[in-house]
Amino acid sequence: MTPRLADIVKAYDIRGVVPDQLDESLAREFGAAFVHFLGADRIAIGHDMRASSPGLAAAFAAGAAAQGASVTEIGLASTDLLYYAAGSLDMPGAMFTASHNPARYNGIKLCRAGAAPVGQDSGLADIRDLVEHGVPPYDGTPGSVTHRDLLADYSAYLKGLVPGIHDIHALKVVVDAGNGMAGFTVPAVFADLSVELTELYFTLDGTFPNHEANPIEPANLVDLQAKVREVGADLGLAFDGDADRCFVVDERGEVVSPSALTGLIAARELGREPGASIIYNLITSHSVPEIVRERGGVPVRSRVGHSFIKATMAETGAVFGGEHSGHFYFRDFWRADSGMLAALHVLAALGGQAGPLSDLLAQFNRYAGSGEINTAVADAAASTAGVRAHFEGRDGAVVDELDGLTIDLADGSWFNLRPSNTEPLLRLNVEAATPAAVEALRDEVLGILRA
Repeated sequence: MTPRLADIVKAYDIRGVVPDQLDESLAREFGAAFVHFLGADRIAIGHDMRASSPGLAAAFAAGAAAQGASVTEIGLASTDLLYYAAGSLDMPGAMFTASHNPARYNGIKLCRAGAAPVGQDSGLADIRDLVEHGVPPYDGTPGSVTHRDLLADYSAYLKGLVPGIHDIHALKVVVDAGNGMAGFTVPAVFADLSVELTELYFTLDGTFPNHEANPIEPANLVDLQAKVREVGADLGLAFDGDADRCFVVDERGEVVSPSALTGLIAARELGREPGASIIYNLITSHSVPEIVRERGGVPVRSRVGHSFIKATMAETGAVFGGEHSGHFYFRDFWRADSGMLAALHVLAALGGQAGPLSDLLAQFNRYAGSGEINTAVADAAASTAGVRAHFEGRDGAVVDELDGLTIDLADGSWFNLRPSNTEPLLRLNVEAATPAAVEALRDEVLGILRA
């Protein structure tokens, strides 16, 4: 593998600096390799608002067409709009985006027909090898490239999956699009809803002039929180650059835990399909499996990451899955994640009752959490072993190594310690009954890691 491919072909996508690591010539090669590997006769392509995206997408389309595939270009799109294309048109897809990465980056997210993911273990390594060694020439008739606008169809399809969305009472909603693709999709999706919309940073601008389009970072939610308070909104929504993740702010300007949203949406989906399975990752609050059981559902624990969530959903037939990172997955959306669909569920739940969002979510907020805390370490395995040795002999301690190290303690508190896939870091998440208990356990673990 050449250094340039080793640097940009990641676990779940292709991502690098343009044009140093990823240029139109390489995008063309990836388009040819994608079609050749899948044996596809047709594919869909979408792109985000980065300056480099249209050119890269066109080059990929040319490479795909040269291998005989008919290409449907859907143009500007959120990642979940591309998933809609791959699902509704039953064809493989390629989305050009680097999500929340800085402007100099771009990337390609690939999926099979039906929006099934393509990662290292499901084809991406093979596609990389084809690019490295050269895609065999195609001696048939080149495919065509056509354009199709799917925004209205996508909007209608999503709202058809959300009971009560057209019956909500009037809501004041602030949306921070972060100059990303939500600035394109939100106006279309919200157009026929009882929503008074206040827009923040809806101008499509891949230089991200206002703040990074990454709502998991608290600093990037400050403007949204302030605007919600200023206009007296019922809630605020923040999307990342390609709008596949959504974070929520309540009427007080307080950030809502993605675990609480997982609990809320799980309860709604179980109301629609009693007894269904719900996926949650191991960093999600313990409140989620409790809520699922109380509502008659079957909670299923998964490793962190969309490939694990989607595989587990396929195995179990789960109706819904949620992650701590703001990714929410829906069986009826081809098991793909959609920040917009999650947002619509929140609007339907809030607009179907009289109280504020903070009251509605109180039943789903049962514990205190630390959020993710990163610590640089020289040897992740040795540091993790030191933490395990410290805690595993404690009365009532239960050790789990499904994904990193998880230790549940007798008082109901727990923590997970996972190594980063890309950096010499350990990521710590702590949950307990009270903020004071979280701080105590957090400091105990960090005291070992940072000694």
